[in-house]
Amino acid sequence: MTSSKLPILALPYPVILLPTIRFTLSVHSDVGEAILSLIEESDTLPVVAAVPITTPGTDDSPQDSALAEWGTAARVLRLVKPTSRNLNQPYLVSLHGLTRVKVLDATSELSSESSPPWTNSLPLHQVEYPPTEKDPSRESVDKFKYAATRLLDGLAKDAFPPAKRDNYLKMAAMLQDMTDHMASWMADVLMGSLNGEHADKLAMLSTAESEARLRLATEIFVKQASIFEVRKKVATAVDESLSKQQKEFFLRQQLAAIQRELSALRRSSTASREKPGDSSSDLNDDDQSEVDDMAELKRKIEAMSHGSEERKMGVREWKRLKHIPQGSVEHSVIRSYLEWLTSMPWPNTNTFSSLPIEAQNKQGSFLANAREQLDADHFGLDKVKRRLIEYLAVIRLKHMNAEREREEEQDKMVAKAIDQATAPENKGEVESVVLQRQQQQQARKGVKGPILLFVGPPGTGKTSLGQSIAKVLGRPFQRISLGGVRDEAEIRGHRRTYVASGPGLIVQALRKAGRQDPVVLLDEIDKVGHSNFHGDPAAALLEVLDPEQNHTFNDHYINVPIDLSHVLFICTANTLETISAPLLDRCEVIQLSGYTYDEKMHIARRFLISKQLKANGLDEDQFAITEPALLHIATRYTREAGVRSLERAIGAVVRCKAVEWAEDFDSTNDGKKQYKKVVEEHELEKMIGIARWDGDETEREQRRGLVYGLVVMGQGEGGILPVETIAMPGSGKLKLTGSLGEVIKESGELALSWVKSHAYELCVTDSRSQDPLNVGEPVDIHIHLPAGAQKKDGPSAGVAMVCALVSLLTGACVPTSIAMTGEVTLRGRVTPVGGIKEKVLGAHRAHMTTVILPWGNRKEVEHEVGLEIRNEMQFVFVRTVEDALEAAFGKNNLMWRRGCTVMLESRL
Repeated sequence: MTSSKLPILALPYPVILLPTIRFTLSVHSDVGEAILSLIEESDTLPVVAAVPITTPGTDDSPQDSALAEWGTAARVLRLVKPTSRNLNQPYLVSLHGLTRVKVLDATSELSSESSPPWTNSLPLHQVEYPPTEKDPSRESVDKFKYAATRLLDGLAKDAFPPAKRDNYLKMAAMLQDMTDHMASWMADVLMGSLNGEHADKLAMLSTAESEARLRLATEIFVKQASIFEVRKKVATAVDESLSKQQKEFFLRQQLAAIQRELSALRRSSTASREKPGDSSSDLNDDDQSEVDDMAELKRKIEAMSHGSEERKMGVREWKRLKHIPQGSVEHSVIRSYLEWLTSMPWPNTNTFSSLPIEAQNKQGSFLANAREQLDADHFGLDKVKRRLIEYLAVIRLKHMNAEREREEEQDKMVAKAIDQATAPENKGEVESVVLQRQQQQQARKGVKGPILLFVGPPGTGKTSLGQSIAKVLGRPFQRISLGGVRDEAEIRGHRRTYVASGPGLIVQALRKAGRQDPVVLLDEIDKVGHSNFHGDPAAALLEVLDPEQNHTFNDHYINVPIDLSHVLFICTANTLETISAPLLDRCEVIQLSGYTYDEKMHIARRFLISKQLKANGLDEDQFAITEPALLHIATRYTREAGVRSLERAIGAVVRCKAVEWAEDFDSTNDGKKQYKKVVEEHELEKMIGIARWDGDETEREQRRGLVYGLVVMGQGEGGILPVETIAMPGSGKLKLTGSLGEVIKESGELALSWVKSHAYELCVTDSRSQDPLNVGEPVDIHIHLPAGAQKKDGPSAGVAMVCALVSLLTGACVPTSIAMTGEVTLRGRVTPVGGIKEKVLGAHRAHMTTVILPWGNRKEVEHEVGLEIRNEMQFVFVRTVEDALEAAFGKNNLMWRRGCTVMLESRL
């Protein structure tokens, strides 16, 4: 290679000058003056290196743009200066490309040496000329001729100005007469003359070797010819469709005009008594609207995929509709059906989400933005957020894999098209490959959505989580309330044989969403009806939520398989007990427990107060509440698992302050003189009434025979439940009250049996054969669980009942700050129970400091209970009843007879 120094002329993006090409461009005044100096200093026309800019850059920072590595040595043919009358006009320079040149270290040296930036200057720089080009092979020349001739013939057929068509034909004639030595030169001529992509022209400029440049030009011309032919076919089909629609529209307009004339003749006798336009304007509008609606229906049916079930059904019903009189009932039934059928998001339409992942996938900000959105909408719920991030990560990875597969398929398609381009008989196969590739690009590979089931107490954010997920994914959100649904047809739809039939809730949600991949929230799924004479709606949901079946969901009204596999279903429930086992098996259960006081305080500060201020017409600078007052509301007025009661209490306080502000404004005409915006703790009672829970309840007196157990209530929130026992004259019987179920009654009997068998060790009796209820005067034991109107059942009260009976018989008392749960066996083992997190949170809300739990539940406490709760409470894990008694009563507070032989067991 030979080298020399040439002035560098930066071509603005996207201008590229190829060798043999001439064109004129406007340049900056500084560059124009520099070119003028070159012309004056040189005896001949000067030569510059025209180097394109590869990136657009911005007006504010042109130095951000980058120069290409290769440029073109171009001769300056002409320079036009601005006239004296208009000095704002730019300089115009005409260039003629001579040969390729390689700019050495263009980016680093030019950006550092030139000031002002090289886009406004003409710096000298070292360039290299490529060696003498070798003649390309005969095979490459033949392929190039075929590809270029095919492209020029297609362009010449559709060229409208005759001069443009003649230019294409002249180029085609030059191709036939050129020699092998001129092939690479002809490739530059065609690339510079035809409208090609910027990347293709830049690649041609950067290819110095003639053989490689000819192969690259062949690939580009094959691609352009294939795209041009596909566009031509599509345009021809569209023109034919438009001509048919225009003809139909013309005939319908003629028919409407004839009908207007006939109606005008019939009303000629009364036309003088009517205002102009009143007689027929409304009817004309209705007729035109009817015509437009029918044409729109037909267009939507034609837009469906050929060969699909929905198109076949639509065509069949359309033909029936055309043969039925317009005023008949059947006509309206079929038309309603077609409107529903054509409004559904079928796969051929662009109904898939333009996910935020597509715009953010390369930057890697999608998951970060998703975490930020979830944290902004919800406080806590770490387990739920982790599961959602996993789902979003799967979407991202599958999207990246799909993009990689599409790129590989495109490379294979181009290679195959180039190999077959030299054979004219394979022209149709090349076209089919291109069409198949385009269809594959249009087909989107969706990710099957999981079925998430959020289970938790009311007010814990289950429904709002679904809205946040839809917002993160960029999908439409639809909510379906299943509470009270008793009819299977509400899920599957009514058959068209019924009067006023229609589709089910699932199809209605898809129509409202307008896409195949919405986020659908099935709210209160635990309250859906079960089998009755209307069918079984819970069983109908199996097909909706089963990933192996919902890709062909059949709605009775639509009667066409509907793909639900891309829908992200989110279900909510308060309890799992009323959900059928097959339906529960389809769902991924995620437990949402209640909030701690700390979490409630954060939620109130971040969400609830601002929401209530907006709802009640106050601004943030007109209301403030102290931290002790807010904590007092959370602890004394509400003890729910969620935050709805807390929000209502805050709303009551805000409304009181709104009344004060309005009264003060009316009396003083100045809303800030007498009004006090801060709410303090001592003001709450006069605002929202007396507290439901007394603050002195934690200091209550210890009672013999009274202990506190842990319970999960009907709505899923945890709490404490006192177990009261008394002894009364009787005959040694056990009495259980409090609306107890069979399981909890068995726990009471089991607890009494264990206490009787160990009464001697507990120093209740003097001998093993003596009944502790018949020592001295016989007594009966009465166990009562308060709130007798509430149903209670479940295998978790054994430990509490044993401790209550031991306290009653021995006289020892259990501190009121201790709560317990767990089931016992006859052998004295403590077995694990469920609902540990809910029960612990309930104990925390009731200000319990010590919780006795089975040893088998220790992992649940470590993984599910928050660190702030574990730091505030003491957890005692027990394996046996003896361990539980020692934890409840304290060490050495019970008198045990150790080492005694169990005579009753040996006698058995």
